Amino acid sequence: MDQPVGQIGRVVLVGAGPGAPDLLTVRGVRALAAATVVVHDGLIDAGVLDYAVGARRIDVSKRRARHTLPQGEINALLIAEARAGHTVVRLKGGDPFIFGRGGEEVDACIAADVPVEVVPGMSAALGAAAGALMPLTHRDHASSVSFVAGTCQNLAEQDWAGLAGKGRTLVVYMGVTNAGAIADKLIADGLSPDCPCAVLERGTLPGARVVRTLLADLGSAVAAHGVVSPALLVIGDVARLGDAAAVRAAVEGMA
Repeated sequence: MDQPVGQIGRVVLVGAGPGAPDLLTVRGVRALAAATVVVHDGLIDAGVLDYAVGARRIDVSKRRARHTLPQGEINALLIAEARAGHTVVRLKGGDPFIFGRGGEEVDACIAADVPVEVVPGMSAALGAAAGALMPLTHRDHASSVSFVAGTCQNLAEQDWAGLAGKGRTLVVYMGVTNAGAIADKLIADGLSPDCPCAVLERGTLPGARVVRTLLADLGSAVAAHGVVSPALLVIGDVARLGDAAAVRAAVEGMA
């Protein structure tokens, strides 16, 4: 799958979806099939990478407190591979523009005059909620939904006013480690300690599970159930929804 010598390549940001390989978009599959280089994040299912037959793979996984490459070096890597003539797929979990730093990578490519395009993916929140049969909006429970990152420094200073409460759903990405502090922040900001919460772990993947609790008990529930990433926190009345037996049946069907 070599590129013509001297011809500049391109970068394609592809959303890998929430986890399950069969939730990748058709356009994403086609982009991977055409790739000569795949630069991928961690937590990408091996079945997704299998669509990139013959492509060279570069793992730039990020983990809490450990980055294989800083973001600036990832940007430089994408540009260098494209300038070497490669069709580079930058493969990201979920959607590239939802907490995926896709905007930074697009900006870098544009500044370097490297052709770039984006193939959206199903976000982790949408996929995990669907797997749990939990609508993020519902005429009787929530008319709005907000997404926030739970790994922010100076968490207490983040302005989440109005994002959670009656008629609203708040979805927290990357919030497992800080679940207790997130709950404390929301309660301090006026949200009821009795607000329903759900932790969606391994959404769309075998072993997916839902842990339901109240905001006051969110941190202790995460610890007691041994929740690990990938997982999302859903805060609001919709966290009560979804049939547990149906969820278990769906998970068993994926195994």
